[in-house]
Formats: sequence, structure tokens, C-alpha cells
Amino acid sequence: MNRITVTPHSGAETIPREVWSRLCPPAHPFLNADFLTILERHGAAGRDCGWLARHLVASDERGTVLGLLPLYVRFNSHGDFIHDWSWASAYQQLGRVYYPKLLSGLPHTPAVGPRLLVAEGVDASRIRSALIAGAQALATEYEASSWHVAFPGAEDRAALQGAGLLTSNNVQFHWLDSACGDFDGYLATFAADKRRKVKAERRRVRDSGLIIEVRHGDDVNPAEWPVLHALYASTFEKFNNLAVLSPACFAELALALGRRMVLFIARDGHAPVALSLCFRSDEALYGRYWGCNGHYHSLHFELCFYQGIDYCLREGLRRFEPGAGGEHKIARGFTPTLVHSAHWIVDPAMRELIGRHLERQGSAVVAYRDDANDHLPFRYAAALSTSSA
Repeated sequence: MNRITVTPHSGAETIPREVWSRLCPPAHPFLNADFLTILERHGAAGRDCGWLARHLVASDERGTVLGLLPLYVRFNSHGDFIHDWSWASAYQQLGRVYYPKLLSGLPHTPAVGPRLLVAEGVDASRIRSALIAGAQALATEYEASSWHVAFPGAEDRAALQGAGLLTSNNVQFHWLDSACGDFDGYLATFAADKRRKVKAERRRVRDSGLIIEVRHGDDVNPAEWPVLHALYASTFEKFNNLAVLSPACFAELALALGRRMVLFIARDGHAPVALSLCFRSDEALYGRYWGCNGHYHSLHFELCFYQGIDYCLREGLRRFEPGAGGEHKIARGFTPTLVHSAHWIVDPAMRELIGRHLERQGSAVVAYRDDANDHLPFRYAAALSTSSA
């Protein structure tokens, strides 16, 4: 192969749609031109929220695009889920500057998946190496403290480790299909007392008189989004956080993604009172946002977990990632699963310091995962749990 050139682009929409379609996983809800372009256009992944797009494109001498790396210059850590606030604090205490940093990941989305987007072939490894070197060079150009790759898949993680990046571990809780057929079959895998608890929670919602509907993005009239957005925003307001996605952003995402957006809506009469907003691929459902304007017993579990599991079983999806955090997911059958991020720390002394921290943290995270597996509700938890690193 001839020389590879890596060029930064100032927005997802500056990269031809054909490139995104060719290099991204098919039907992925987040890794596509629409999702990133819309978030950037509406400011959710814009400069005012601390995101500056510098997506890297690897091309050969004929101008043919060989690889793509979504990448942002970051001026804070909101919405990237790599939990590096303590690192920023350590830099400050040592009289160093942490921001800007670089991030390759999905804005406001802690989903695991490919990051070094390369067409498979004999030169795939070389293209990945070129993208990695391009990101490291960009870190120098922007005088960034670091470059982070949030939640890469296993193949990318191996390439990043081979290039000297540090690895951090965390735990998410994922539902994994065990060929149980339907929700009753799923509950049949639970121990009796755990099964009774889930049935009681679902019964409370049924008896409440609320109507629950499942809709896809292209089923939602744009005029409905202000009301649905108010439910989404209520959760952020409760915790004094900023709801960065606007009603117009959601409306455009819904039209662009269509069936790749999934909404579970609870109505009291005709009025929406709660919302769980998810996205899907051909293999997985991804839970992202929850909001409610009242107090309804067990409704959070119904909309955020049970409706999603039901949907996966109907649609043949094998995995449900309901978002970051939440030990209460264990009792509903979400398996503690190790996820990883990769980190290039520019300063050698800080790299050594953070590397030692990550070694200690990694052992603790694995121990936590193993302990959490013991609390799964299944009758044969050991057989159903995952322990892959």
C-alpha cells in the first residue's frame, strides 16, 4: 500500500456519507453520519458544551478513504463517561493543565463498540496504526494532556494497547439473551423469590391504570417532542445537570434514525407522564434517557428494564445495554460486565502515575464484578453470568 495520510475534519457532515456507510457497522444507531452530525448541529456535541469535532480520516495517495476515527477536542468531561474527573483534579493539584484533552467516543453515549473504523483486509492493522499516530500527533498540536478512547471493542482495544495506551476498567450491567423465548420464559430462569418480586412490580404498573405504548422514532410527530423532551429534561433538572439535547435535536434524530430510536411511553389518559428513550441496532438495544413527571410505583423498572427486555425478545435482539451505573439492575437480571477505555497520557510522569492507579483500580473492578455476579437473580447464576475481560 502507498503512503497513508491522516486529516482532521471539523464536523461529521464534512465527511462524505458514503464513507460513514462503508466503514461503520450497518444499522448502528450511534456510529453513523446522522447521529453525530445532528448532535453537532444542535450543539449537544458543540463548542458551547465542550466538544470540538476533529474527526480523523485516513486516505491513500489517490484520495480513497481507508479509515475513520471519530474524535473531539474536549474542554470538560461532561458526557464522555470515562470518569476522569479525579485525574483533572490531580493535574490541578500538581500545577498542571488537564484540559483540553482529546476523546474518541460517542457523545453522551456509553455504548461499547468499534472506534477505529477500518475496512477489514490485509492492511487493516496499518490503517489502525496510522489513525492512532494521527490522534497522538493531534494531541501534541492542541497541547492536550491526553487522548482517550471510550469503550472500544476488543479488536480496537488490542491495537490501542499495542500502541502503548493505558487501559481502564469499569462495570456496566447488560441483559444477555439466554434463549428464553419470551418474558415468562425469562422469569422462569429466576429464583422463586426474585421472580415474585418482578411479577409484583409489573402488576403494580398494570393496576395503576397507566397505558404503556412502544413507538419508534418515525412514529412520533415532531409536534410531540416538546412534551416528551420535558420528561427527559426533568431527570437532569432533578440532579442539577444540563439536558443538552433539545426538542429539535430529538425530532431530527427521530426522523433520521427511524426504527433505530425506540420509545417506551407511559400515559395517564392521553397525557405522557413517563418516558424511556432507547436506541437499537440489529443486535442490541441501548437505553439512554428516562424521565417522569410524577410518582408511580415501579414505573421506572417497567419502562427502563422490563419493556426493553420484552422488546428484545420480540425483536430478536441479543443484548440490552441500559446505560451506565445502577446496581439495582442486577436484581432484574442485568449481568455485571467489564467494559474498558484506553488512554494516551502525554506527560511521561503523569502517565506513570495514572498507570499505577489504573493497575490498582483494575483489580478492584474485577473483584467488584465477581462479587456482583453472586447477586444475580438466576437459579443458575454461574452458568448465565459473563466473566470475560
